[in-house]
Amino acid sequence: MNIYGVQLKERGKIYYFNGNQLKIALNVTVIVETEKGLQFGKVISIANSEMSEKFKENIKNIVRISTKQDYDQYLKNLKDAKLALEQARKLAQDLKLEMNFISAEFTFDRKQLLLSFYADDRIDFRELAKKLAAIYRTRIELRQVGARDKASQVGGIGPCGRELCCSSFLTHLESVSMNMAKNQNIALNPSKINGSCGRLLCCFTYEDAEYSRCQKGMPSIGEKVMTSFGEGIVSQVDVLNRKFIVMVNGEYKEIKIDEESIK
Repeated sequence: MNIYGVQLKERGKIYYFNGNQLKIALNVTVIVETEKGLQFGKVISIANSEMSEKFKENIKNIVRISTKQDYDQYLKNLKDAKLALEQARKLAQDLKLEMNFISAEFTFDRKQLLLSFYADDRIDFRELAKKLAAIYRTRIELRQVGARDKASQVGGIGPCGRELCCSSFLTHLESVSMNMAKNQNIALNPSKINGSCGRLLCCFTYEDAEYSRCQKGMPSIGEKVMTSFGEGIVSQVDVLNRKFIVMVNGEYKEIKIDEESIK
């Protein structure tokens, strides 16, 4: 089996398909089978033998390397999807539905039109779906997405001054917890720990494993510990360098955890 990693949209999630006897180079566009119908995508990786074994079963096929006609159809679908997005927004406004539409996309074979929207509450969009189906004569799927998905599709600039990770290179949004911020000793100020989406910063996941590893055996601030200088109270902790500051008899002493055992 020749297994290829394919992105169905720019900076989107990577899906794996069986190329069978096809020999496909990187960055070549292809037509693939999906549960929603045929899709247009780009090959961005070639699986090694170990990964090929992993995807041996339950994997759909690459139908063909795309032609000029396929590419023209893909461009037409993109243009029509933009018009469909405007139409959906207008219909939702007429129906007085509080929906913030983010994106619209046709499958390559136009058997389905998928519209993503953001809303604070659950929305009864059955009437809207009927009206859209009557206009476009295809299956309509309306998908309500969360704040993170909205940010990844809309894009923007993060507090670091760079393009949002979720809209530039992240293909999978990991779960982020408050404990990650606490482990990294970050002030729990919403303006510091929340991203443009209003949720916890995705970048907390990047170093969480290293912080968890370095934290093993480290004391907490305010903890009473015994050192070679005597018993004292921990006043400051440097997790990554595995050292801490302890007050002993009114003096601050620096202790390296690898050099001084804590009893």
